[in-house]
Amino acid sequence: MSDELNFAHTILQGRSWRDVPTQEILSESERLLGEWMAGEVRMERPKLYDHYALLLLALTRQNRELSARVAALEAERGS
Repeated sequence: MSDELNFAHTILQGRSWRDVPTQEILSESERLLGEWMAGEVRMERPKLYDHYALLLLALTRQNRELSARVAALEAERGS
């Protein structure tokens, strides 16, 4: 058995990507990538690159949410 982690499988824990909250994806990604960069954990390198999509999707969702909040605040201020 390999001691290397699979980035997305570790975050998803058997769930569909749609069922994992954005904040959980972001915090787990930050934790895993920080541990990987520090040499504390090893990850399957091909899978790490393949599963960057999970992190990118979470960042996109968060950006959309923040943009909507800013637009609502600007509309409120303009009224």
